[in-house]
Amino acid sequence: MVAFAASIIVTMLLLWGVNWYQKRCPQDKVFTWGEAMAFATYVFLILFWVYGVVPHQWLTWADSELNWRPDRYVTGPTLFWTGDQGIVEWALPFTTTYQLLRDFIAVGIYIGILAGNVSIWRSWQERGQEIAAPTPTSEYGRPLLKEGAGA
Repeated sequence: MVAFAASIIVTMLLLWGVNWYQKRCPQDKVFTWGEAMAFATYVFLILFWVYGVVPHQWLTWADSELNWRPDRYVTGPTLFWTGDQGIVEWALPFTTTYQLLRDFIAVGIYIGILAGNVSIWRSWQERGQEIAAPTPTSEYGRPLLKEGAGA
């Protein structure tokens, strides 16, 4: 668990570095070759870390300390109407192993990372843009027109 938690903390620190640089970098900045290579190396490090190390640490933790093996089944608690079965076995028409649950969580990690990746790309592309002022409206909520602009 310590390695998985440490990988999440390192991820947050790496992403904080991107956010810090994004706030101080204007949109029209022309990068030198050295700056571009340094930032590309940093981005490669982040992508290697979040797509390689974080899911690996999750799978290692689930296999070792949590002991989520293919021969362990998710059963849930037994209730008075389920008989000998657990609530999960009683409710689902298929058996679910802990290894399947482990793999679904790993896929969820990848999907979350991909969504965050797209979000960071978008925020980088939109850095420095100001939000447009709202158009003036009348007291009834309709947009005001310039004089002579239409009938």
